[in-house]
Amino acid sequence: MSDDSHEHQSFETRAIHAGNTADPLTGAVVPPIYQVSTYKQDGVGGLRGGYEYSRSANPTRTALEENLAALEGGRRGLAFASGLAAEDCLLRTLLSPGDHVVIPNDAYGGTFRLFAKVVSRWGVEWSVADTSDPASVRAALTPKTKVIWVETPSNPLLGITDIAVVADIARTAGAKLVVDNTFASPYLQQPLALGADVVVHSLTKYMGGHSDVVGGALVTADAALGEELAYHQNAMGAVAGPFDSWIVLRGIKTLAVRMDRHAENAAKVAELLTRHPKVHKVLYPGLAEHPGHEIAAKQMRNFGGMISFQVTGGEAAAVEVCNRAKLFTLGESLGGVESLIEHPGRMTHASVAGSALEVPGDLVRLSVGIENADDLLADLTQALG
Repeated sequence: MSDDSHEHQSFETRAIHAGNTADPLTGAVVPPIYQVSTYKQDGVGGLRGGYEYSRSANPTRTALEENLAALEGGRRGLAFASGLAAEDCLLRTLLSPGDHVVIPNDAYGGTFRLFAKVVSRWGVEWSVADTSDPASVRAALTPKTKVIWVETPSNPLLGITDIAVVADIARTAGAKLVVDNTFASPYLQQPLALGADVVVHSLTKYMGGHSDVVGGALVTADAALGEELAYHQNAMGAVAGPFDSWIVLRGIKTLAVRMDRHAENAAKVAELLTRHPKVHKVLYPGLAEHPGHEIAAKQMRNFGGMISFQVTGGEAAAVEVCNRAKLFTLGESLGGVESLIEHPGRMTHASVAGSALEVPGDLVRLSVGIENADDLLADLTQALG
């Protein structure tokens, strides 16, 4: 549950203090790692603090879940073993056979695979929409639509969806709006305040921030929905372990300062790419020419650290750029302090090949880290040749 004592504090203060209560036994300022599976009961049913078994609840995970709720402005936060575990729990909570979901035409490949190859097998139908276009979202609705799924900024094309507008569409249709807030983090964007029903995170990315943990999260402002999600979290069991929860909590404490640097460096990288003769398109919402720039400026604090760009010379040239990069590490994932480069078509989004979500072969995706910006610019310049 959200800790109301931090409700009126600034984001930076909440990131450090929400859920992070000093240990009552020793005064340790960092919550302990409760590496434990079960708990001594004071008589049958005599639980201490409500803890009986660590799949159901664990004090370290509780600290993280309280922190997540506070950062997103929600009533309930839940931490999972991965982002996809969080998504799976959410979909099995909200949907039944015969229901329909609207999914974006630009989304993480793993999310698409979950819908297309897993959820569809038990009778859930889905349609694709350009969620940056409200008319496209409305056209994709059916009388059975129960969920509208949005990524903004989207992965990997950095599309921007007006959350408040799509929230109104969802409410009118009697559907829930789910927003994957991984690319932005709650520091840059707070979908619940804009009308979303549930926020999804891969905690592996900016929240953890150091490429050393895998995790996922759900946050909702609806207390009743939060209870339903918690029931399914326990029933399905893909929970975040205590050590992983502790690592994410540690990462979150520096989220604000890291995101400021990510965005600062990304703006410089985007400016370089727009001037480079071997780049024919730069996808970054911080650029004035980006079609979603005005909406992003309205609903985000800053534009984030993710950039995609298309190179002249097609797919082979894009792969070569990835292979020539040195400081930008060739690897999947994103959001760590180190800069990463990848070829989405052959790596993170290989699962969408041949679908409506297929990405251009000449696309390169960057996760711009917090290194010295001049060093990053020099590496990209040599990689582009």
